[in-house]
Amino acid sequence: MRRLISKNSCVLTALLLGCFTISSQVFPDRVWHRASDEEAKAWRNDKAEAFREYLVDSTKITGLMIVHKGKVVFEYGDLEELSYVASCRKSVLSMIYGKYVKDGTIRLNKTIKELGIDDVEGILPIEETATVQDIISARSGVYHPEGYAGGMQEYAPERGSVKPGSYWLYSNWDFNVAGFIFEQETGKNIYDEVEKQLANTLHMQDWNRSIQKKEGNTKISKYLAYPMWFSTRDMARLGLLMLNKGKWKENAITHGLEVGKKGKKMLEIRFKKEGNHHICEIEDNGIGRKASMASKSIKKEKSMGVEIAIKRLELCSRNEPIANAVETVDKYDANGKPSGTKVIIRIKKI
Repeated sequence: MRRLISKNSCVLTALLLGCFTISSQVFPDRVWHRASDEEAKAWRNDKAEAFREYLVDSTKITGLMIVHKGKVVFEYGDLEELSYVASCRKSVLSMIYGKYVKDGTIRLNKTIKELGIDDVEGILPIEETATVQDIISARSGVYHPEGYAGGMQEYAPERGSVKPGSYWLYSNWDFNVAGFIFEQETGKNIYDEVEKQLANTLHMQDWNRSIQKKEGNTKISKYLAYPMWFSTRDMARLGLLMLNKGKWKENAITHGLEVGKKGKKMLEIRFKKEGNHHICEIEDNGIGRKASMASKSIKKEKSMGVEIAIKRLELCSRNEPIANAVETVDKYDANGKPSGTKVIIRIKKI
């Protein structure tokens, strides 16, 4: 396998980049694209001006962007100013959780007891049964005092009276412990992962790793909060990423298997030799091509992945015809329902 990759690195890079590409939607580069006068026409009217006046006169909003089809059609205030993000930090944490849940590094059924979690006032036996899933869902049933203000513990039931997973409460103890679990199980720092998975990948313009710091009173609880600082125009990138279900340009930051697929998700990549060719097979148990194309996030947009991969393959093989090199097979179960897709790529040995 190692020899195959070294001899055909150009071809395999083209193959893998192409197979996981998505639709050709407009996404920002280092700077946001502004809509043309024609594209923004529908957004420039009396209602838009009235909205701007409302922002000035009746709100404390410091920056706001409206993005339509990946382009800026409305902006207000200082878009570069870094804002202190507290509540949305949990949403950002969930974005970086996904990768490690998928590969099994973070097990959602692992309990507080198994994780070795304790706190200043201790953890009750019933609370030790709470799982990672319960914690990230704000349903841990652990009502230990939180060392970072802003939760709703004044509405919490008596400690030990609620079965984990059965009662939702906006609790900073849960949110802070979720951050601790991420770092303990992955061995990664939250802010470093935000930078790696999101800030760098999305080409954020104003991200500053040096000012990201945890907060909290460890005399009350040992688990610190992880507030974040983002500018308006960088938060808009996060919003666009989520609207596209984790997909950004020609990359799936959250793989497409997440979209509409329930139960266990499978993605296999296999390499083998066959005569004078190397064979690469990419197989999943997703919702199938037809359902994927019907998804709102990619509807009416042309997928460029296979086309780009073929062009790269032709370039790497000195323009040798490869019309039959890529085969896509739609999989069906015994009842005739789509059960995934299999892509077979044949690469002539170089």
